[in-house]
Amino acid sequence: MRGPAVLQFGTNWCGYCAASEPVFRDVFSTAEGLPVIKAEDAKGRPLGRAFRVKLWPTVVFLRDGEEVTRLVRPTSRTEVAEALAQVV
Repeated sequence: MRGPAVLQFGTNWCGYCAASEPVFRDVFSTAEGLPVIKAEDAKGRPLGRAFRVKLWPTVVFLRDGEEVTRLVRPTSRTEVAEALAQVV
């Protein structure tokens, strides 16, 4: 995958994920054309294992298919925006 992209690991029944969703939606809406791939990937599944995801939500920020940074259970728009700025 070329350019910036985001892998967002979580689920709709997770309280931490639900609390973070408005933050993600606000910040990601500012990056037009940014691919945001949402994955519900439980323990032991290949994609989550490949990215060593242990807690939800985990957001992995990629540039040209390589991980640049990640956030685990982010709570503020500032930390999400700063991570996004590293890849766009």
